[in-house]
Amino acid sequence: MNPILAGYLRRIVRRGALEVVDPAGKVAVFGDGSGQKVRVRIKDAATERALTANPEMKLGEAFMDGGFVVEEGTIYTFLETVLQNTGGANRSWWMGAILAYRNLTRVFRQWNNRAAARRNVAHHYDLDGRLYSLFLDNDRQYSCAFYESSESTLDDAQLAKKRHLAAKLALSPGQKLLDIGSGWGGLGLYLASQADVDVTGVTLSEEQHKVSNARAAEMEMAARARFLLTDYRALTQRFDRIVSVGMFEHVGRFHYAEFFNKVRNLLTDSGVMVLHSIGRFDGPSETNSWVQKYIFPGGYIPALSEVLPEIEKAGLLVTDIEILRLHYAETLRAWRDRFMARRAEAAALYDERFCRMWEFYLAASETAFRYQGMMNFQIQITRNQHALPMTRDYMFRAEEALRARDSRAGQRPPLKIAGE
Repeated sequence: MNPILAGYLRRIVRRGALEVVDPAGKVAVFGDGSGQKVRVRIKDAATERALTANPEMKLGEAFMDGGFVVEEGTIYTFLETVLQNTGGANRSWWMGAILAYRNLTRVFRQWNNRAAARRNVAHHYDLDGRLYSLFLDNDRQYSCAFYESSESTLDDAQLAKKRHLAAKLALSPGQKLLDIGSGWGGLGLYLASQADVDVTGVTLSEEQHKVSNARAAEMEMAARARFLLTDYRALTQRFDRIVSVGMFEHVGRFHYAEFFNKVRNLLTDSGVMVLHSIGRFDGPSETNSWVQKYIFPGGYIPALSEVLPEIEKAGLLVTDIEILRLHYAETLRAWRDRFMARRAEAAALYDERFCRMWEFYLAASETAFRYQGMMNFQIQITRNQHALPMTRDYMFRAEEALRARDSRAGQRPPLKIAGE
């Protein structure tokens, strides 16, 4: 086995049981033998050299292309065995040099003007809609769920997430609400139906735009919830409430000032926003190179130390912050289980390489939230400090009322959209 790669694995894999078969058929053993054994094979010398030089990029590519094969266990258990030992630390000097270079050049990858933003969104969200139906909940929520208990199902937790956000928005009937990055419409439709607010959603995905408006029509809610295929930066109307879930990760570090200045202009004087985003505990860094190339081009996961100053500079007030630590890990586990259970259907839509890419994406994302300092944050933002009650009790009361209403209504069956 390549001595540099072997030395790196020996240094970081202290716990667990990892066997690596090199291109010559020799087996190297790492860890203390505890836990589930994982056995992987590097099939050729070129793959071994690539993994040694740049594992962050090349591991995912090698798994997709078949040069890195998991013979015992899964790609998730391999990543877990390695990453539970490191917490993302213990990079080699050359990996540190690669990261430093990427930090210096990240402006070119995160320059998300309107044309680039639309192109980047299409890369991921305009895939065949049937793919997302394979693993998302009935309401097709594609963001971190809120697990109120260990017994919660994915559908329970996604419904709880919508309640949680609604409670923080302090909604009143008749208010005008903007959903920035409205997805397939589930959150906007929930808020329109449960809180009697007028919803405008914006998305850059043609697929999401089509589905969300079809859902609004199917629910006979088109008069109260409409979804626009437009960039939030093009809006001029003012709103009483703004919510944004899972979109801020696509803004790009160099557009934060633009984002929050626009939010300030769109909010009424007594308006309230809730921003829900993936974040990182360990300070500013750079997007994983494999994820940026294959999954979310232009994406960046922020640290709070990058976000809060931009909110302040825009003249906005932070009135509440909540950190959701392991909720996304549980969400991703549910997605991964569902995807793997219906993997053959995904292969029929695309191919085996695509399925390996998505298996790696879901596994790597879950381990990032369990072992590499990723989390979610929800920030409540206003233009003035008189917009909300003095204590948080109103959130708890609103959430409990919505929970009772949701319990009486029961779960809606999955909606059938034309073409799916």
